[in-house]
Amino acid sequence: MTCIRHVMEAADILESPSVSGAAVVKKLKEYGVENITVRHLTGNKGETDFIKVIIPGEKGKVSGGEARTLGIIGRLGGVGARPSLIGMVSDADGAIVALAVAMKLGEMRNRGDTLPGDVIITTHVTPRAPTRPHKPVPFMDSPVEITELLKLEVDPQMDAILSVDATKANRVIKVQGFAITPTVKDGWLLKVSDDLISVYERVVGDVAHVVPITMQDITPFDSNVYHINSMMLPWLMTSAPVVGVALTAKLPIAGCSTGANYIYSLEQATRFCVEVAKEFTSGQCSFFDEEEYKKLVNLYGDMGSKLRGSGSDRSR
Repeated sequence: MTCIRHVMEAADILESPSVSGAAVVKKLKEYGVENITVRHLTGNKGETDFIKVIIPGEKGKVSGGEARTLGIIGRLGGVGARPSLIGMVSDADGAIVALAVAMKLGEMRNRGDTLPGDVIITTHVTPRAPTRPHKPVPFMDSPVEITELLKLEVDPQMDAILSVDATKANRVIKVQGFAITPTVKDGWLLKVSDDLISVYERVVGDVAHVVPITMQDITPFDSNVYHINSMMLPWLMTSAPVVGVALTAKLPIAGCSTGANYIYSLEQATRFCVEVAKEFTSGQCSFFDEEEYKKLVNLYGDMGSKLRGSGSDRSR
């Protein structure tokens, strides 16, 4: 299985200076995706189109079944930084992967390969997003407040979440390709899932790379401490376990850099998300050890309420 075509088509449509939710919907429908909603959002720094896709499973909740639902979030500030910069920026990686996954799963379902459970995919597209200072290289900023986006990105039906984000603007994970994070659940930074490591190694054919996230990375942005990026913040809106899928590089690349979307890395991350969707919705993959998590909570108490900011609101 390859997702090169899907990644290239997703990247091609997002590179347009006039990209919109309507254009994305038209492309997704070519791959048999029907359950799509678009919501236009306006913030104090611009506007964006929020996109939500549901790929129904054979025994998913959409059809009245009980199979598990996987959420895949394409996190980003924007796919472009016009008028300051011409073209698609590095930060578009999350949206590229999210839309490529939607295309692949829609195509699979259309051909007769239906997953057991539903997959809900969310992201947003704006060709005109602001930038903001960040060390070691600048970040892309969001045209809409991050809390507003997070509330839309996380659906109450998601039983686990893969949060995909460009993570090249740092000095702690310097590999070409993609990496995964430890699992975050209700404020607990848990061990890396063995099942997800197995999927990673199968997809890439190499050892798994892990992002060394810290407690700082899972605090709300208004804590005003250093964050590697916003990849882990969906946990603030849910009790479902969240794992980051980080698109990485061998040296720091600014989120607002153009010409820095690496197709083969994006393809690997897309295949990883598709394979996790297969295994998670069929009950063959776990994001964390339930018993060990319960033991931690019994020993040390609730972490979620301590870390969630006043602007956060769980949707589960």
